[in-house]
Amino acid sequence: MSALQAVKRFRIRELGPTALQSPALVKPAPKTKLYPSSASSSRNKVPVASIENPFIPKLNPKTGRWAPPKYSLRQQASLIKKARESGTLGFLPPGPKISVVEIAAAAAAVSGQAIVPGSSASVKPRVLNAVAPWMRQIEWTGEVKEKKVLGAEVGNRLYAGKKRMFKGHKWQRIAEKREKQRALLMRSMPKRIREYKQYYKRRRPHPLKPPRTAKNAKLPF
Repeated sequence: MSALQAVKRFRIRELGPTALQSPALVKPAPKTKLYPSSASSSRNKVPVASIENPFIPKLNPKTGRWAPPKYSLRQQASLIKKARESGTLGFLPPGPKISVVEIAAAAAAVSGQAIVPGSSASVKPRVLNAVAPWMRQIEWTGEVKEKKVLGAEVGNRLYAGKKRMFKGHKWQRIAEKREKQRALLMRSMPKRIREYKQYYKRRRPHPLKPPRTAKNAKLPF
């Protein structure tokens, strides 16, 4: 399956029966807190489909419990990767794997609009004159809580907010001490080699001859 087909199937699955309807039959989405763009859509007279964001958890008002997202983090990452390849990133909803600003930037790159960093007003891809029903403009309802990661803006998230480095391997902890010891040994290495050779030379002046045995040496039997 190609990257574009994967994004297309995702949109058709989420739109459901409205994916085969004409854009004129789709009711405009109500104004929401997170995506207050229904007013702009009414000015442009473009029908918008209102669909719950499948990338974020859903709260059941009756039980008060949270249901997990419709798509797992692995599935979300796979869809985002394919959308980047096919240039359809603006057709996906925001979620834990992709922020609102990234979706807005991708949508504006296609439509040529200006992007204000941190704004969530233009989170929708442009409407391509209703070329295909699955390209219909969608209002993804639900609040996306973006987790602020320390050090992400400078590209160093590993040690951001930490007082000292992690424990690491033992060879990393003693590397500096071993380097100093090695330097001291190498400084006196010529002298040590000379003493080593003289020691064995005194013991056996002629290595090819049989070793000399003491007169009082005892036999092993």
